[in-house]
Amino acid sequence: MNTKILKRFVFIPAALLGVAAVVIAVKTKQPPDREPLGETATKVRVIEARATSVVPRALGYGTVQPAKTWEAVAEVGGKIVHIHPQLKKGAILEKGTLLLEIDPVDYELAIRRIDAGLRAADAKLRELKMRAKNIEALVAIEERARTLTEKDLTRQRTLLKKGNTSQASVDKEERNFLSRTQSIQSLKNELNLIPAQRDELRAQRADYAAQAARAKRDLERTTITAPFDLRISEVMIEGAQFASQGKVLATGDGIDVAEVSAQVPISKIAALIEPGKSVSFHETRFMDVVKDVMDFEAVVRLKGGDLRAEWPARFARVSDTVDPQTRAIGIIVAVDDPYRQAVPGIHPPLTKNMYVEVELRAKPREARIVVPRNAVHEDRVYTVGTDNRLKSNKIEIELRQTNFAVVSRGVSPGEKVVISDLVPAVEGMLLDPIDDARKSSELAAEARGEGEVR
Repeated sequence: MNTKILKRFVFIPAALLGVAAVVIAVKTKQPPDREPLGETATKVRVIEARATSVVPRALGYGTVQPAKTWEAVAEVGGKIVHIHPQLKKGAILEKGTLLLEIDPVDYELAIRRIDAGLRAADAKLRELKMRAKNIEALVAIEERARTLTEKDLTRQRTLLKKGNTSQASVDKEERNFLSRTQSIQSLKNELNLIPAQRDELRAQRADYAAQAARAKRDLERTTITAPFDLRISEVMIEGAQFASQGKVLATGDGIDVAEVSAQVPISKIAALIEPGKSVSFHETRFMDVVKDVMDFEAVVRLKGGDLRAEWPARFARVSDTVDPQTRAIGIIVAVDDPYRQAVPGIHPPLTKNMYVEVELRAKPREARIVVPRNAVHEDRVYTVGTDNRLKSNKIEIELRQTNFAVVSRGVSPGEKVVISDLVPAVEGMLLDPIDDARKSSELAAEARGEGEVR
């Protein structure tokens, strides 16, 4: 037992010595050598700001309508005696083609009847002219006869004073003189009525002439021809039917010009107008002023599945109303010769009611700084400053397009613009800039108006 107790007491000091040795070793241990931590640079994609040409563009959408429409209206009534065999919906007919004919017989008879009346009036006028000449001749004869009678009367009165004749002879000569005077007065009265009779006949003739002109015009109206090259849109008459005056027989659309009223937001239209462009407005020159301000080029596009087609267009006019819900205005563009541009199986004609896209293109603006839209953070862009440190530039924007913005102040040519998303973006942070040449090239091409608006 004494031996066990002795061993226990010997073990305790040994354990204490071990613990003490461990503590001393920890306290006296030297820490490992550490290298100081360096600043990590953030990799970012950048493009170099360059002055380039910018073509402002805007998109709108609308349906195609013909610039001209026409209705074949029966201006006179009658039976349809001729219909062009191609007068069918969808057919294209040339200007001057005889489309319909109304029975002209009644109108030809009317012209003959009126012509007869004209000839009769002319004959009466000639008769009246000859009558006037005859009366004038009779008046001259009667006046000569009256002169002789007057001399006889004077002679008889002289003889009566001398007692060489009777009173009865004097009275006889006086009656002869008065009879001649009365005859002359009757002829002159008849001659005085001739101008009124002539005026009446001339009025009748003028009425006949007006009837003849109207009858000839009605005869011309029995034939209906195409007023311009057109495509028939509807036919409402068949052969042998009676067409009442004023009835619409067929309708057609002009094929020389097609129009699209594209709805474009006012804000996008305003962006196409160059800032600071002065306008002199006058009511009588409104459309001239509008065309001067909105001197746009245009492209009409049809997109549908694998079918894609384009037509060059021109600005025509502005619609008279603004959509109160979308705040969009109708910009009407015109496409010349939409059918002649067609290539079967490749390029379709621009036909009525097609829903199309319209791209408006303003005049190029030279020497503009362009940055991607995603590089704009409210009113700032990030650039790479000295020592590759992040710099925040306050900017002013002249124009915003779908994928880029035109900066008028705040970025200088040659600066490196950060186009990567930085989260967080701390001004002064160290950057590792990587030039994105492809993005820079795409941005410049889009700014110049190459390719479609995306």
